[in-house]
Amino acid sequence: MTEAYIVGIGMTPLGKHWDQSVKQLSARAIDTALADTGVELGAIEGAWFCNTRLGVLQGQHNIRGQTVLRSYGFENIPIFNTDNACASSSSGLAQAWAAVRAGIHDVVLVVGAEKMNFRDKEQQMFEAFKGSSDIELFDSQMEALLALGEELPLPEKALAQAGQRSVFMDIYSAMARYHMHRFGTTEDQIAEVAAKNHWHSQWNELAQYRTPMTRGEVLADKLISYPMTRAMCAPMSDGAAALVIASDRVLDRFDRRRAVGIRAVAVSSGSNRKPEEIDKHLTRTAANRAYQIAGLGPEDVSVAELHDATAFAEIMQSEHCGFAAYGEGGPLAESGATRLGGRLPINVSGGLLSKGHPIGATGAIQVNEIVTQLRGEAGKRQVEGARIGLCENGGGFYGFEEAACVVSLFEAPAGG
Repeated sequence: MTEAYIVGIGMTPLGKHWDQSVKQLSARAIDTALADTGVELGAIEGAWFCNTRLGVLQGQHNIRGQTVLRSYGFENIPIFNTDNACASSSSGLAQAWAAVRAGIHDVVLVVGAEKMNFRDKEQQMFEAFKGSSDIELFDSQMEALLALGEELPLPEKALAQAGQRSVFMDIYSAMARYHMHRFGTTEDQIAEVAAKNHWHSQWNELAQYRTPMTRGEVLADKLISYPMTRAMCAPMSDGAAALVIASDRVLDRFDRRRAVGIRAVAVSSGSNRKPEEIDKHLTRTAANRAYQIAGLGPEDVSVAELHDATAFAEIMQSEHCGFAAYGEGGPLAESGATRLGGRLPINVSGGLLSKGHPIGATGAIQVNEIVTQLRGEAGKRQVEGARIGLCENGGGFYGFEEAACVVSLFEAPAGG
């Protein structure tokens, strides 16, 4: 099998792009990626288009990639549509990586694009989140998930009415309360993650929010679902990202000094585990597979982008990826080890919390950051000496965990 490399990246600024369509956002990301790669669109032999909202919010239920990529100018090549909730574009990467390694294609494109914000569709915007769960089992699974946090006594502030929100914020909050009760994780530790990521984002010119926040400001923000305040929750974002992947057979066409090696892409779905069986969590399964494929371990990782849809999620996923023992993710964040300049910087981009979270594009956006870091091109947020990068991207919910997870490992260019 051949080896595969990321040879081009591109993404749009993230935010509420009221007057831009998915086609327009995708075109901006593709333009940037092709320019970064140094090739014309004719060099692309196959493409994966990753999106979750075009169907439910705009009625484009099928052939999403064909409508978007044909309008850009791609013709005749195979185009595949990938919808795997928040893990859509990392799942597209997994499929593209496999096709390149198998020798089916030498140069391919992965595009993640999402438009989540519409002035006249607020109710539909929030209802769309339910599609990332089993609709037939939604009520019973929600009841079981919310019951996770029942043993933790709630402070009076937890009873405040928070208003409309994504159902996933209630799920993550219940999981956080379970973790707090079982391991002693604190509100302050969760808030520290948010403060860190908002601090990181001030150096990311493409981030949705770029204002640093202190731990106190995070805790004092509007309550969404205890213990999560607004500053601890990812926003609803619009944006797009693109990746160009090439095989080692054609790597001489590109600048090898900026070609980031894909060491592993591992995908896992959930299981019918019990809540207390956290070592069987699908992220731990995917991470173990990725480490095994790459011949690496968590101790080899220089920089990571984790799926912090909430601040607690970063704590949880840092444990599943082996960066801390179970119950030690909170102390790890509080120690400063995961801050820029620390032992293992996590979400130096600002993470989903501050950079933004356009669902179908998020995985490719994480890869954009890791590639930038491994090339040594991240400017003021550069992690010194970054050699191995990890991305963890989860999607949907089923049972007591996400429905899908992708963990990827990348290596800095040789001689870089």
